[in-house]
Amino acid sequence: MKIEIPASERPERRTENIGDADVCYLFYDGPDGAIVFLHATGFLPWLWHPIARTLRTNHQIVAPYFCDHRETEPEEGGLSWMVMAKDMADLCENLSLRKPLLVGHSMGATVLTMACAAYGLDARGLILIEPIFLPQELYQLEPRVEYHPLASKSIKRTNYWSDEAAAMEYLRSRSLFQKWDEEMLRLYIAFGMRPGETGGLELVCSPRREASLFMGGMHYDPWPLLPKVSCPVLILEGEESENRSYIDLKKAVSLFPRAEYRLVAEAGHLIPMEKPQEIAAIIEDYSRHFS
Repeated sequence: MKIEIPASERPERRTENIGDADVCYLFYDGPDGAIVFLHATGFLPWLWHPIARTLRTNHQIVAPYFCDHRETEPEEGGLSWMVMAKDMADLCENLSLRKPLLVGHSMGATVLTMACAAYGLDARGLILIEPIFLPQELYQLEPRVEYHPLASKSIKRTNYWSDEAAAMEYLRSRSLFQKWDEEMLRLYIAFGMRPGETGGLELVCSPRREASLFMGGMHYDPWPLLPKVSCPVLILEGEESENRSYIDLKKAVSLFPRAEYRLVAEAGHLIPMEKPQEIAAIIEDYSRHFS
């Protein structure tokens, strides 16, 4: 789906070698005060664009893509989130980002937390949107793909649409996407899908790669790391998120040394895609708070 992005808003697409992998990222030039955005499992940095273009007036912005920078197989355990945490710390070091504000959603929020606590990524603040801190007993399991509640579904995800109109019709028919901002849907089709080998469209982050990311989230229990995060933390939770039934984010707030909690009204798990302007306003407010 063609989407016109004015030259004044368009980010640069860059790649950085971190030693044994190349990480692609979007870069928005701006004044000092870097913000790093990390996306949710199976999604992409372009879904930060409506938020980033609002913030770039006052900030330099880096939004990496963590899906295919390392070869992994879901049946072999997938891509460990601790490996991605090290990759994030290395990327920030290579880019000379000094005390960035870190904003992560879902998987991205957990990976950023681990990067700070385990690899010393020095942040001026963390904004964690629906982080994945599962009940601790689940990290003791060694699930196979077919038994993992999310990987087992993602590996079977629909991955073919005849054209952009069919893709949009499909997205609008699924409960996961029904509350998305219209521009977010268009960005997801424009940059989250690509021409398939036999025609039509397919996902850029394939079902197998998404399943590998879900499997990788079970390698390391992040709960013991939370007290080691020294910077201020803001946790955002969607009022209507299904995760609230099994992820205790208020407990997580109690374990961080300096943390606050905010409930986002009328939002599900995918808060940035549903309420981009509200999230941009929260980030701008807390960027000053964390200075």
